[in-house]
Formats: sequence, structure tokens, C-alpha cells
Amino acid sequence: MLSKLYGSLAAQRRRWYERRPGLRRRLDQPVVSVGALTVGGSGKTPVVAKLAELLLALGERPSVLSRGYRRTRPVDGVVVVRNCDEITADLETAGDEPLMLAKHLAGVSVLVAEDRYVAGRLAETQLGATVHLLDDGFQHLSLERDVELLIIGEVDADEHQTLPGGRLREPVEAAHLADALLVETESATVASQVARRFAVAEAFRFTRRLQPPRLADSGTDRVAKITAGARALAVAGIARPERFTAGLRRSGYVVADTVEVRDHHAFSAQDVDDIRRRAESIGADWILTTEKDVVRLLPHAPFGFPLAFVPITVEIEPAGHWRTWLAERLAMARAGGRLSQVGCD
Repeated sequence: MLSKLYGSLAAQRRRWYERRPGLRRRLDQPVVSVGALTVGGSGKTPVVAKLAELLLALGERPSVLSRGYRRTRPVDGVVVVRNCDEITADLETAGDEPLMLAKHLAGVSVLVAEDRYVAGRLAETQLGATVHLLDDGFQHLSLERDVELLIIGEVDADEHQTLPGGRLREPVEAAHLADALLVETESATVASQVARRFAVAEAFRFTRRLQPPRLADSGTDRVAKITAGARALAVAGIARPERFTAGLRRSGYVVADTVEVRDHHAFSAQDVDDIRRRAESIGADWILTTEKDVVRLLPHAPFGFPLAFVPITVEIEPAGHWRTWLAERLAMARAGGRLSQVGCD
């Protein structure tokens, strides 16, 4: 009953905005929205990172506009997490995912605000942004977008229950509003079938890949040298921690035990001590965590135990068509002459 009510209200909210187009504000530069129908674990953050890298390669100067979900010290107005050249905010004011993106994306501005139109205007007028990435934007209906990308997993296509009983943020039928689907699958056939089901003209497939682990408190991107057979304690505070653990095991790591906490969990000194004692009790040689979790663990460094994080990257295929399609969409957005390109100094 509650799920049906939630789904009905979500659909009504979308229709309310559709009937009042004047309520959507438009930025001067193109907006590419990356969103999902389900809560947590869809892969939005690594997709945003991959997309930002592609836009840089296309000669753009992207900004990432985020709401900074579950910041521990939210402030009024816009927080500039990265201004192309350097990181200018901390974990408490930025949030874990924006700070993670800021650490990863040199040359990209990252901004956090409840009002992402205001953040976008600042990015355009002061930081030289030529294109905006609206992080987790599918349900952010108050801002116009030029490209609507929707991430969907194979199993999500068969999900019919909205919150609180299910994982959907709104009825799955809303997928037809996307300009393109990013389907998490290795199969081009599956991606095409999902696109046809929701009457979306374009579908690309993406896969996640674990990268070599990096030392958490080295201050560098130094790869952790983990010998074969070493025992690991997996620590994850993400939406679907079991996927991280399963990925480690598929990659050949010996995961002796796991510590799973709530998504965006703010690690305390006591948490870190508990993790250390858990690792000692099982004879773990390493503690392995996610790139998002290490952002929230680093304030407690040095740790006194071997900690490494395992970055996740995505590949979007077919790569050539994806690059061409996106470039064409941006060109179409600028075709009317209302958009101009500038850049970071």
C-alpha cells in the first residue's frame, strides 16, 4: 500500500513539472543529467567520472553539480569542492561522493548545493564551465537538461515496486523519458532489448571493473602490493556492499570476513578501532575498502594497519558510437547560438 502511494505521488510530481515548463530554469551551458530509477548502487558516481573524462577529451571544461547527499556540515549556498585546479572543501561540507570525484577529476570543477541552478551559474561565470554534469539528476526536475541519461540494470527493468517496499524512486515506466539508457550488462542484445521495452532510441552498455588497490594513507596513488593468498577484511559502507565483496572474490582476493555499514556512514575513531580489532581477530593481512569509504576513513589516518582502497571504473560501449553520439547532442544543444564555449584559465 505504501509503495503504491509513493509511486503515485512520484508520478504526480513529474506530471506537475511537465505541465509547468516555466518552473524549470535553464543554464547558459548544456546540461547532461546522469540519473537512475533505483536507490543506491546503480553506478552513477563512476559513470559521472567516466563521462567527465570523455568531456575533457572532447575539449570541454565540465562541472559536476551535486547535492552533496548526507553532508555532516551542510552550509548555505554553493560549496566549490574543486575549482578545476585544486580541492577547496573538506568532507564535512562537500560530502563523500563529491569529494571523491574532486580527488579523481583534475581539470573538472565540482560544486555542491541544494539549488543546482545557482551552482551551475557560478560554474559558468566564475569557473569557466562549458558543460554541466547533473549528478543524480533524473528526479531533479527544476533544472532543464539537454541530455537525459538513465542508468538501469538488467534486474531493474523487471522491478515494479517503488519505495519503501522496493528500490524504485518512481514507476519504472518513467524510463521512456530518457534520451539514452546506460544498461549495466555485458550483452549488446540485452541493452537493445531494454531500450525497446521502454521505447528509448539509444542504449549503451556499461560494465564495472575493479582497479588495482591503492594504499590509503600514502598520500599518493601508489599501488598496494598484495601477495597471492593474503587474507583480507572487506570494509564497505555503500548501498550494496555485497557487490564489492563479490567483486573482490572474483578478482582473486581471499576475503576472510566483511564489515558492512550504512551507505555514507560517518566513520568514528571507535569504528576504526573496531575494524582494527576485527582484522586482528581473523588474522587479516590487509583491510580492503571502496574508494568512497576511504574518503570517510582518511580523517582518522594514520591507521596503524594496512589499508588499501579498490577503485572502480566503468567502460561504456560501443565506445566510438558513445563518443560521437554525445558530441552530436552537445552540438545540437548549441546549434541555436544561445551557447558559447569558454574555459578554465
